[in-house]
Amino acid sequence: MRALFLIMLAASLCAGQTADEGKPATTNVMNAEYPKVHSDLSVTFKVKAPDAKTVQVDLGKLWDMERDSEGVWTVTIPPQVPGFHYYYLAIDGVRVSDPASENFYGVGRESSGIEIPEVGADYSQIRDVPHGQVRNFRYYSKTVAGWRRAFVYTPPDYDTNLKGRYPVLYLQHGGGEDETGWPKQGRVDIILDNLIADKKAVPMIIVMDKGYALKPGEAPPQRPAPGQPLHLSHTFEEVVINDLIPAVDSTFRTLTDRDHRAMAGLSMGGMQAFQITLNNLDRFAWIGGFSGSGAGMGGQFDVKTAFNGVLADADAFNKRVKLVWIGIGTKEPERMYASVHNFHEALTQAGIQHVYYESPGTSHEWLTWRRDLNDFAPRLFR
Repeated sequence: MRALFLIMLAASLCAGQTADEGKPATTNVMNAEYPKVHSDLSVTFKVKAPDAKTVQVDLGKLWDMERDSEGVWTVTIPPQVPGFHYYYLAIDGVRVSDPASENFYGVGRESSGIEIPEVGADYSQIRDVPHGQVRNFRYYSKTVAGWRRAFVYTPPDYDTNLKGRYPVLYLQHGGGEDETGWPKQGRVDIILDNLIADKKAVPMIIVMDKGYALKPGEAPPQRPAPGQPLHLSHTFEEVVINDLIPAVDSTFRTLTDRDHRAMAGLSMGGMQAFQITLNNLDRFAWIGGFSGSGAGMGGQFDVKTAFNGVLADADAFNKRVKLVWIGIGTKEPERMYASVHNFHEALTQAGIQHVYYESPGTSHEWLTWRRDLNDFAPRLFR
């Protein structure tokens, strides 16, 4: 009888394990049941494609789906790293978005995305605290002779504290993404709402613009050959300095001196942040690079000569700049990690004061950059 009981108990436990049907991902469109994220962070995908010969899920690697008699294809893939991930469906070899997922602009196109919960990460979860707003801000750029769009986060008390003026963080996305990245994938408003509510960060305005700009007749930049450094156009720098900052300062209640203006960005946006701030230290006193640095990708970096020599006199630079912040994920691609880490070491050897942060276990992904923002923002405007 005892043996029979143990067999029945084991069967019950196994049934309990398989009974975990998971929960629809928070990134699904309304009423979409799949993809489902299970308690162990494995994910089940399902799509109806009765005429397809092969269907796969492309999430870091290709996973083959199996077809049932109704033409519904299903697969459960192993546990995934927490955070946000772009993914696609490959139907008969053609890569398409999953109709069950919201669309996110990343890797140079609209794509599906899935949020894998990070246990204990309440810093990026909506809480019962006062909430700010993300506003759609259009302004005219004389540099590019056209209208541009940015998103602007205003803190929770912006519309009630009408005499208050606020410092500004200009926050950039990465290559292949756009101004929607931080509001959607990055959860910038949620992170700042929580930091401000916990009195860890001062109320601030955050401006998120599209990091691409071309003057009339200007040719788009060419993608560098493998192993060659990325050279950034200065047109976006001109947009920020000559068009964006004046438009923001004339529209919002900002503190307009350099001590109350910061710039940061992720990957390509981090390189842009260093380029723009170090070339315009009369406008900025706070600098951040998330998986992106002043050394670029694989380029040569000489502290004495880079950026017209602004780093050559460490004592003078340290007195002038209130914060240089650099972050990287420990699991990032080797070349990316080396570029940022080497920049950190070069600054250390030169005596440039800065903060260096490594996000444990994360790669070139939004979980790294959310963590970066969560560490960077509380240090600003103190």
